Amino acid sequence: MRKNKIGFWSQVGITFFIVSGGPYGLESAVGAIGAGRTLLLLFLIPVLWALPTTLMVSELSAMMPDRGGYYTWVKKAMGPFWGFQEGWWTLCYSAVDLAIYPVLFVTYLSYFWHGLQESVWRWPVAACFALFGFLANLRSSERVGKDKVWETFVVMMPFAVLVVIGLFFGDWNLPKTAILEVAKPKPEFTAGLSAGLAILIWNFTGWDNACTYADEIEDAATSIPKSQFFTLGLVVLSYILPLLAGYKATISPADWGQGSGWPDIAAKLAGPALGFFVACAAIISAWALYNSQLLYIARLPAAMAEHGMLPKILSHESRHKKVPWVSLAIAASAAAILCGFSLGKLMILDILLYCLGLSLEFISLILLRIKQPNAARPYRIPLNTFYLIAMSLFPLALALLVAASSLTGEAGSPLQLEMAAGAVIIGFILYKVFLHKKKLNDSVRQGSR
Repeated sequence: MRKNKIGFWSQVGITFFIVSGGPYGLESAVGAIGAGRTLLLLFLIPVLWALPTTLMVSELSAMMPDRGGYYTWVKKAMGPFWGFQEGWWTLCYSAVDLAIYPVLFVTYLSYFWHGLQESVWRWPVAACFALFGFLANLRSSERVGKDKVWETFVVMMPFAVLVVIGLFFGDWNLPKTAILEVAKPKPEFTAGLSAGLAILIWNFTGWDNACTYADEIEDAATSIPKSQFFTLGLVVLSYILPLLAGYKATISPADWGQGSGWPDIAAKLAGPALGFFVACAAIISAWALYNSQLLYIARLPAAMAEHGMLPKILSHESRHKKVPWVSLAIAASAAAILCGFSLGKLMILDILLYCLGLSLEFISLILLRIKQPNAARPYRIPLNTFYLIAMSLFPLALALLVAASSLTGEAGSPLQLEMAAGAVIIGFILYKVFLHKKKLNDSVRQGSR
């Protein structure tokens, strides 16, 4: 039994960095769909996407606070085949998601290293960032969780300063113009919809990932729901307030979608000193986000390996820290390879793969309500089955919209849908392979008795 477990505030810090880590990345959405529409979607997506997801995660994680999180939920509700697909699709999504943070790191580092994003050093720098995260995660999850408390403070402090300065400086007419812009037709909106929508949804994903290490959380059945709702409020505020402050400097999509993003916006509003501190915080945020993702990603293949559905070597843990180091190494290596792709393409593929697994989680929530209505649920969504189904349709509808719009725009391409479809087909094949291997191993064990 573990002596040191993740406490409530550490869980809030980890969840914040798994889901958000601050408003970093929102700049590309403004560049793609405009200031007003970005602001509108930042009010809609928490209600239509994040809230249903946090409710689902809270009920299922409180009901089954087990290692593996959603893999365990889907397996119990829908059987081992779909449990394996949930795990596999999440592994595919996670590999893509991990690669986003080294790309963001390079983006913000370019504030100090001008021309980095166009130079031959872009990929080597991002790859080194990815591999150094492996070394940091060899420590215990409890230690990584404690780091997130102070890292949350560090990365949000420059934005708190930005918001305060935005109250007294800048042009108030610009945020008003952004709000009025929502009602005006914009031909390029459709072209940028896939990238913009994917970026904004991506900034509200990961609530379920904060539960794959539930066995390492103190009083998980009650702590996880509380930390989910607390973090949701924190995330919404950390997006909307800085965005409104930034709009007082400029609402031009060109200013938001090019350069180093937030550091440039902060410098426009309050001078180079604030731009410098925002850039430093952005680099720390990319590091903290990446390490939070590694923390949960390594636990999922380890849990699947323990059940015989992935190679046993993936469950190997370090002797003293009990960290699944083999899974960590593979995840970090995958991120180092994939970080050569552009941010827009990574985010679209990320959301497509993520939504495959999320759909199984909502189906599992509904099936468990039907199959096990009287099972112990320390937290229960105050909705009956009919309204539970209605609630689940909102995030799934957004997922279909991303899929449909991913064929258009600069970052859109049929390749992304094809890669997602390929992941599904490979998952079906892998299940048959590992199931056959598992049956052979079971028969050998029985024969030796």
